[in-house]
Amino acid sequence: MKRVGAILLIILLLEVILGFYTYPKLPDKVVTHWNNQGQPNGYTPKVWAFFWMISLSCGLILLFMLIPKIDPLKRNFKKFREAYNDFVLLIILFLFYIYTLLILWNLNVKFPMIQMLIPIYSLLFYYSGILMEKVKRNWFVGIRTPWTLSSEQVWEKTHKLGSRLFKLAGVVALSTTFFPKYSLFLIMTLIIFVTLYTVFYSYFEYKKEKGI
Repeated sequence: MKRVGAILLIILLLEVILGFYTYPKLPDKVVTHWNNQGQPNGYTPKVWAFFWMISLSCGLILLFMLIPKIDPLKRNFKKFREAYNDFVLLIILFLFYIYTLLILWNLNVKFPMIQMLIPIYSLLFYYSGILMEKVKRNWFVGIRTPWTLSSEQVWEKTHKLGSRLFKLAGVVALSTTFFPKYSLFLIMTLIIFVTLYTVFYSYFEYKKEKGI
């Protein structure tokens, strides 16, 4: 955790330095949202955009550090803590990447925003699949349904399937780079499909196990 903690601190410092350095150069209202075609369609006062992203990163780091300590099944966290720490690092890098893109765009460095976002989303999906392989039963991380939390066997089966689906979703999401107009729709469809499929799978596996 010390290694990851040091990297997280460096990322936060870079985020703060980048924010303070570019803040005077940004317009009073900055673009913070884009439509499916990559055209800006949402604006926010720069003071809120600046503090919100940094505050979100800090808040998530504190939350992720707290979760292993308060989980009723915290003994299981030790079994996948390294993968969990790397996932936390990836989330914070994800936010820093988005923050950097947001600043660059509002400094008039134009690029296809949607296509720039696809690789980081794909990486996030794929690593979620890696995490699913290693995560053990707990109340905060993983595919937490009443049925996975009630049965160790259902938890293991559901996460084995979820691991494959998340990895596949990462690969498919990356391929949407070639269809930028439909990328967000396809990615959202993938998220909904994987979520619903694993939830229903856990339900039917639990019924099978209990002979219901």
